[in-house]
Amino acid sequence: MLDPSLLRQHVTDTAARLRESRGFELPVSRIESLEAERKQIQMRTQELQNLRNTRSKAIGQAKAKGEDVAPLLAEVAGFGDELKASEARLVEIQADIEAIVLGVPNLPDAGVPVGRDESDNVEQSRWGTPRAFDFEVRDHVALGERHGWLDAETAAKLSGARFTVLRGKLARLHRALAQFMLDLHTNAHGYEETSVPLIVNPESMLGTGQLPKFEEDLFALEVNEATRYLIPTSEVSLTNIVRDSIIDAERLPLRMAAHSLCFRAEAGSHGRDTRGMIRQHQFEKVEMVSVTTPDDSEAEHQRMTRCAEVVLEKLGLPYRRMLLCAGDMGFTAQRTYDLEVWLPSQNTYREISSCSNCGDFQARRMQARWRVADGKPALLHTLNGSGVAVGRALVAVMENYQQADGSIEVPEVLRPYMGELSRID
Repeated sequence: MLDPSLLRQHVTDTAARLRESRGFELPVSRIESLEAERKQIQMRTQELQNLRNTRSKAIGQAKAKGEDVAPLLAEVAGFGDELKASEARLVEIQADIEAIVLGVPNLPDAGVPVGRDESDNVEQSRWGTPRAFDFEVRDHVALGERHGWLDAETAAKLSGARFTVLRGKLARLHRALAQFMLDLHTNAHGYEETSVPLIVNPESMLGTGQLPKFEEDLFALEVNEATRYLIPTSEVSLTNIVRDSIIDAERLPLRMAAHSLCFRAEAGSHGRDTRGMIRQHQFEKVEMVSVTTPDDSEAEHQRMTRCAEVVLEKLGLPYRRMLLCAGDMGFTAQRTYDLEVWLPSQNTYREISSCSNCGDFQARRMQARWRVADGKPALLHTLNGSGVAVGRALVAVMENYQQADGSIEVPEVLRPYMGELSRID
């Protein structure tokens, strides 16, 4: 969440920045009203506490002298009732302020372009040349259905729409992609392989910003009368490892990578990408998370994005890097790069990785800190990035490496994971 001082001391300026960058309307009047009442009650609470302490001391002195303490006891009792009411109201006000603050998105970096949606994103670079085909291009669904390798009908029978059953060599290719990515990030890029829970508590979802704003996009379950959530990305589990912690400076940066299942309700997708594997309720990703100091976070962001780019380059998949405008960025991000891979069937680039620097936004929610040179704790910076989405990588490999007869060439870098198969047909 944002630094509370921005809402206490600079609420008007902060509201203007959020409106101009993200189109978000901060309830300024409500915040100012709550803050004014909070200050008033806090002052009265402190005054009552002082009065109670003074009268309690006077009671002790009166008793020692044998004086009648009944009037003083009655006065203290009155203070106590008012004090309890003041303290209760203070808790209510602070809860109201926190509820507002938890719904406020991160402020974009100064270098983030102004814009409302993906049409305002700015292309940074491109790699590779899209392949020219001398036959009619099939999409990944047509390629996968040939041998029943990609089976949405059976998945719908089992679970409903937006699920997929993979079989045979296509399932093996999917697994090979995940193994290749995880090996690359751990062996070449220095991320620590980490296996994390797929089910987390509400505190973890709150820490990385999925709650309370995006609850409708989450799959929730009841476990022993307690609410738990299926993770939408292993970013949640990985980042929350440092929740309520103080990390020694010499351990930074922490770099972690995980291959996991991910679950999203896609409540706001409104019928987009209903065909195939582009937008699923259950999918797999290799996720990168970095935890570092404020001074190093921008360099770490560039490094992380480059790590994701290397995946696509080794797979030989044309892509472009996009700097997202403020209106298209995620709730917790202050700067985001999307990598978009070329899909021949759509004749366009589609997102396959998103790498974000969240600054101290998540760390403040999680109370994740590091010990600076003077020994005092300070908020960390957190970063996350797809390294990359496995299902979308499978789609891109299938379409870019398809042959006229419907077979799929296996990228050279994946062949050691496929028993040296060079083609699946």
